[in-house]
Amino acid sequence: MRITLIVLLALLGVMPRPARAQQFNSDNYLSKPTGVATVILTHGQRNSMFMNTFSLLPNWEFTAAAYLYDEDSDPNTDDGYSTSLYAKYMFYENKAKTGGFAMKTGTGLDPGYLDVNNRLNDAFRTWWTNAPITLPFDDGKLSVDVMPGLSVSKDIGPNKNLGWSFTYATRAAWSPVSAFPPTWSLVGEITGAEGAGTAPAEYRVGPRWEPSAHVVVAVTYDAEFKGSHGAGWEAGLMLFTPPFFGAGVKP
Repeated sequence: MRITLIVLLALLGVMPRPARAQQFNSDNYLSKPTGVATVILTHGQRNSMFMNTFSLLPNWEFTAAAYLYDEDSDPNTDDGYSTSLYAKYMFYENKAKTGGFAMKTGTGLDPGYLDVNNRLNDAFRTWWTNAPITLPFDDGKLSVDVMPGLSVSKDIGPNKNLGWSFTYATRAAWSPVSAFPPTWSLVGEITGAEGAGTAPAEYRVGPRWEPSAHVVVAVTYDAEFKGSHGAGWEAGLMLFTPPFFGAGVKP
């Protein structure tokens, strides 16, 4: 873990444009330019994540992610893991590049959408879709992401039925010092699921620091509104590679 963090810190200088996601269940509308790969690494009290996203086609992203979680807070035990594979297509981006609309679909879930009983065996038994929508306000100082979605899981209950759920996530990032791109932001999120795979609503809040267009660092605290299984403290870094092919991002 230490070696990986050192490597990521050394490479952060090649990130071509500011990042807007990171250790949140919410996503924004943005698909990175063709040829760019995105690496996200987070580590926290409950969840740790390693995510790779590849922009292989114009407006398309393809993502593979692995989540480790430690529900009992004992570092000597491994409680479980979940994985996720999904694709994202950006339908619309405004002229200022501060808002837009996209669709995502895939299999596997982030642990934030799983209840305690499902976190050990989700993997690829769940298929889902959602729609990230980003709305800018106050000349970009306030950015709001709304992401409603649906999921269906197999082998639910004693009869092994299909189970449908409505998933939701909404995130607001307030940048009081500057507009777009911000130097630092205060970010808050609410997320959860209702239905056969109900996950209690959680909130997540923390600062996101962007000293330049190439560096993004975030620290968050996550808890359930009712319950004691929140993610707790988590820190993360995001890295955009130079474009491996295509037009990529011009300086």
